[in-house]
Amino acid sequence: MTVVVTRNVSGRTRGFLASCMLEVAPGVYCAPRMSRGVRDRVKSVLDGWFSAERDASLVLLWADGSMPAGQGVYVLGTPPYELLDYDGFIVSRHPCPGNINILE
Repeated sequence: MTVVVTRNVSGRTRGFLASCMLEVAPGVYCAPRMSRGVRDRVKSVLDGWFSAERDASLVLLWADGSMPAGQGVYVLGTPPYELLDYDGFIVSRHPCPGNINILE
């Protein structure tokens, strides 16, 4: 299952996603059997178009047994994060804003 969740994206991006996935809720798209090649092409188009977006974000999720929690995550916009396996717990890591040292 491939899922894309969008926030404040342009009509062009929404139309593109709706042309290759089912929009199940406003800004939420899914495709139950999207191949890796098609997903990579969708990701490539979104990468190319995202620089024209303003105050937008997009999260792409798909099944990937080699990743923590068994899913791949790709984020455009804010907040960027990644999933990590931490002693058997799946956690999300967000970059720290600025030059903050949390150990002080």
